[in-house]
Amino acid sequence: MKGIYLLLGSNMGDRQITLEEAKNYISKSAGNVLQESQLYETAAWGIEDQPDFINQVLEIESNLSPEFLIYELLNIEKEMGRVREVKWGQRLIDIDVLYYGQKIVQTPRLKIPHPEIPNRRFTLVPLCELSPDFVNPKMSKTNRMLLKECTDELGVRLFTK
Repeated sequence: MKGIYLLLGSNMGDRQITLEEAKNYISKSAGNVLQESQLYETAAWGIEDQPDFINQVLEIESNLSPEFLIYELLNIEKEMGRVREVKWGQRLIDIDVLYYGQKIVQTPRLKIPHPEIPNRRFTLVPLCELSPDFVNPKMSKTNRMLLKECTDELGVRLFTK
């Protein structure tokens, strides 16, 4: 299945290397990376008193079901050393499933499309770089439309090392 979009984020350690390692793990155990956005840097969202994040969106193709995909991604986070302590707190690696094609999944553990897509500029900017005309199956709006309507004022800038 193509059209699976993931958001990678990190605000601890060497963030750029962390995202590269995450992409390698994803390629080995979750699916083939078809395209990747540039790296973007933003202030933290949710809890603001922490280091800036770098984020990147990947489009992958995978034979894994949404449930097995999230299981595999959580294992990757754990293998890479992520410790879940505080919601929206600092994290070595965060991997979110944004879209799984046009599927809508609503379970206690997994919500696809990711419910925060329309609220987060740091998600929409790299999504629009890769797929501005992709239609959010729950909202029936393109990523471009969602970005235009997004009220998040957090600055999103290209990451330069």
